[in-house]
Amino acid sequence: MEKIGKYQVVRKLGEGATSEVYLCHDPFAGREVAIKVVFPDALGDDENRNLFRKLFITEASLAGKLTHPHIVQIYDAVVDEGISYVVMEYVDGGTLEPHCNASALLPVEKVVEIVFKCTRALDFANRAGVIHRDIKPANILLHGETDIKISDFGSALITTSMATQVSGIGSPAYMSPQQIKEHPLTLQTDIYSLGVVMYQLLTGQLPFQASNNFSMMYQITNVEPQPPSSLRPEIPPAADHIVRKAMQKELEQRYRDWDEFSDDLAAVISSEQAARKDEFADSEKFNILRSLPFFDDFGDAELWEVMRISSWEYCQPGKALMFDGQTGDFFCLLASGEVKVIKQGKLLNILNAGECFGEMAYISRETGSVRSADVVALSESRVITIHNEDLDRASDICRHRFDRAFMAILVDRLSLSNTRLIGV
Repeated sequence: MEKIGKYQVVRKLGEGATSEVYLCHDPFAGREVAIKVVFPDALGDDENRNLFRKLFITEASLAGKLTHPHIVQIYDAVVDEGISYVVMEYVDGGTLEPHCNASALLPVEKVVEIVFKCTRALDFANRAGVIHRDIKPANILLHGETDIKISDFGSALITTSMATQVSGIGSPAYMSPQQIKEHPLTLQTDIYSLGVVMYQLLTGQLPFQASNNFSMMYQITNVEPQPPSSLRPEIPPAADHIVRKAMQKELEQRYRDWDEFSDDLAAVISSEQAARKDEFADSEKFNILRSLPFFDDFGDAELWEVMRISSWEYCQPGKALMFDGQTGDFFCLLASGEVKVIKQGKLLNILNAGECFGEMAYISRETGSVRSADVVALSESRVITIHNEDLDRASDICRHRFDRAFMAILVDRLSLSNTRLIGV
């Protein structure tokens, strides 16, 4: 096969029971894509084929709807009598499956970071009305050390759809008790499944060992798993607690939502890094950005984008961050601490966490803009730096969010100046 529609085939990536996947080149977008081609007889008329057809159409229906840095994006889908396929983002990395082996376990901190990113991606999907229903290591792609993308939404439950939903699907070892009992499902079924994935990544084995699916399903609904730390002593009690709460059999005792789950994960990372002030885990960065008023109007996807285009620095008191008369093509946001703004030895302002400085270098759109004051750290501070050229390459919506935030700051400053003038 040399071409699939307009896409040039590079090589075959793999094959399953109902489809095969190819690496292809999109000549119009100038990018590599992964294309899942469904075998013609998988979309036939008998009962199993009808099931495969529904799953395929479910995945195809999500084209362009789940745009998130930790979800494999679906660009396009074609369903016809000749050939049916889904065009997806190509991720150059394997799944998490190799790291579920006791001989290739990842460090505990990295596991927690990976699961944190999964919680944010699945929260985004849930807000779009999508419950994955088949969370497992094979459906989580690893890129780099802790970057991930969740794939395969063919089993997803689309809560906003009026179509009849397929039940009884998923991978038994990762199914929640509610899935096994075919109860109505909510986001808490994905929370349970991700808890199983976390258990397996931490320990190298599933929480329940069974020789067949019936035994597995009985244990999931009736047996309590041993804590992960009993299999790997260096696992902290907080991680044990997270896994146990995610895998609670009763919905009332399980995490209620993704925010609650991700907050506990972030707390584990923060406690581990408390003594390393100059290191910033992705989960810590994300939660800091989410807490700052400057980013109130930014969605999850934009916050991850801000993280990718920014650099983070820990500063001691007295460190000069900007100089009067200095040219600069970047601006800064204060993640924590205080800085003072000085002009010819005179104190102009004291800025606190969440405020920005040097933004005129971006607003004026002048390369090499000249600073009009000194900025010096007053206390231990964490500073976020963003260069103009990096923000210029960001998505339209991300730049729009910055423009709106800067406009609000300028309006506030103008209002304050007018108030002072009236007072005089």
